[in-house]
Amino acid sequence: MENESVAFRALLERMSQAICRGDGAAAAACFVPDGIYHDGFYGEFRGRAAIRDMVENRFHANARDFSWTLSDALSDGSLGYALYGFSYTSNIAGSEGARVFFAGIAQVRLKDALISRYGEVFDRGIALAQMNFPPERIAKSLARWAAEEKPAER
Repeated sequence: MENESVAFRALLERMSQAICRGDGAAAAACFVPDGIYHDGFYGEFRGRAAIRDMVENRFHANARDFSWTLSDALSDGSLGYALYGFSYTSNIAGSEGARVFFAGIAQVRLKDALISRYGEVFDRGIALAQMNFPPERIAKSLARWAAEEKPAER
């Protein structure tokens, strides 16, 4: 498991640093061709072209000066988890220049030493509050995300 964890951390470092510098192609190359990146704000992106577009036309359109640090990366070769700290400066209208920081946990499914699914858990409300969003806007966003995560009734 130690070798798997070392390789996993290196893969996550490649992906996160590519995202920080806005290199969507390099970030997407860390995924299998039909891989999924599920972002806590923007939702799910499937396939390398969509992941590249997310990095270049969502992340880097709405923010700058990214920093992404990883710790406690563990993997058995098919599933991995890591703690992270993520920060950026907002470019979003009404929050320009606000520095945002949040910590989270990444859950990653692996296939053939690449990412098949990246997902994350973090407190979205903390990020929105740091961008000085009005309470009503934060509540509306959190309610929408809560509805998306609610399991379908059977």
